[in-house]
Amino acid sequence: MQVGRELLAGCGTNTAALAIGGSPGPNSTELWNGTNWTEVNNLNTGRFQSGAAGASNTAALAFGGSGYALTETWNGTNWTEVADLNTARSRLGGAGTSTNALAFGGQPSLSSTETWNGTSWTETVNMLTGRHGLGGAGTNTAALGFGGAAGAGGLAATEAFNANVPVGAWSTGGDLNTARKRLAGAGITNTATLVFGGETNKNETENYNGSSWTEVNNLNTGRRSLAGAGTNTAALAFGGFVPAPASPTSQIVTETWNGTNWTEVNGLNTARLALGGTGTNTAALAFGGEGPPDIAITEKWNGTNWTEVNDLNNARCELSGAGTNTAALAFGGTNAQSSKAESWNGTNWTNVASLNNTRDLFAGCGTTNTAALAFGGNADVTPPARASTELWNGTSWSEVNDLNTGRFQLGGAGSSVSALAFGGRISTDAVASTEEFTNPGTITKTLTS
Repeated sequence: MQVGRELLAGCGTNTAALAIGGSPGPNSTELWNGTNWTEVNNLNTGRFQSGAAGASNTAALAFGGSGYALTETWNGTNWTEVADLNTARSRLGGAGTSTNALAFGGQPSLSSTETWNGTSWTETVNMLTGRHGLGGAGTNTAALGFGGAAGAGGLAATEAFNANVPVGAWSTGGDLNTARKRLAGAGITNTATLVFGGETNKNETENYNGSSWTEVNNLNTGRRSLAGAGTNTAALAFGGFVPAPASPTSQIVTETWNGTNWTEVNGLNTARLALGGTGTNTAALAFGGEGPPDIAITEKWNGTNWTEVNDLNNARCELSGAGTNTAALAFGGTNAQSSKAESWNGTNWTNVASLNNTRDLFAGCGTTNTAALAFGGNADVTPPARASTELWNGTSWSEVNDLNTGRFQLGGAGSSVSALAFGGRISTDAVASTEEFTNPGTITKTLTS
């Protein structure tokens, strides 16, 4: 190079590259033609530790650095100042081209991510592991961020940024008639859902039609911390908790709903509360829960009886589930298992990619084990009500649009494209609020590890 320096940025290819800024020589720009470096016109604002993007040495973008938010574009001859980053920073990563770029990480905003459309920067989903001094590669729709540091020592973690991921949004729905927490639900869309049980109104049942809730016939055994499966016309309620001395603490009670009434049928083999459940009212799966203590037991329902099958790998309670009784997903829960996910193939559970956020007392839903949602909860946050939502695509979890109101001890039903969140707790009191999740296939961005 003509100017020796460090902490510089670069972009292009091995035959057409650009070296930008650095220390010393923060204004310097040099062009590589495959053989030699040539000094060309300087940056307007000298800096080091900036990010850069560009597919050649004739069209590039330099952004941030030296604590700046400044962005400059290179046309092969001159640098021109354009719209600033939303967040000033140094030691950031970059990817893409001069018209479609991605800026991520850096100091002091370790996880901040922004996308460039050739005119302006837009904030998008943050990195999962904030860091500075990282490397970047790819495009603004398919990038990698790797290495860097978040404190003492370097990181080995790599994250992939993907665009054109459908993420949907939460909107306000009609309130429950009775505010409650630790409740259960059944339904495969956000326009036809049944909710039942809960605390303190343990036997009340309500039916949702897409805009409002209607009270219908009650459970025979009122309880809270139970599980549900099925639809709003053919549901199953199982397990749960009834305070002593009315009955034993943990329940085996199972009831089936025919669209009008609840009927008690054969109970679980193992009494439990705060369990996970999924499936239909004739083919369901019950897994985990608290006996106490936390258990890993799984039972399969065939419409008449529960049969014990192979256990979860990780005993836990306060978890959620998605899918069928032959292809299910169990995720989240208490203690050390609060981010773990397992996939069920009809015979065995297999550990799969963990949630990005540890959580329990949350809700989840999904009609298959390859497409699920997890939302709300209270693990490791202050105040303790989570709003974050994650989408499972069969391989990994991606953070998507948050609930409008964070809560825990809530209920959930539906699919990964049409879900419902209802009831729960924000601080000390139960709430009646409902939110509808709709995924219309809109374009957004997500980061996964």
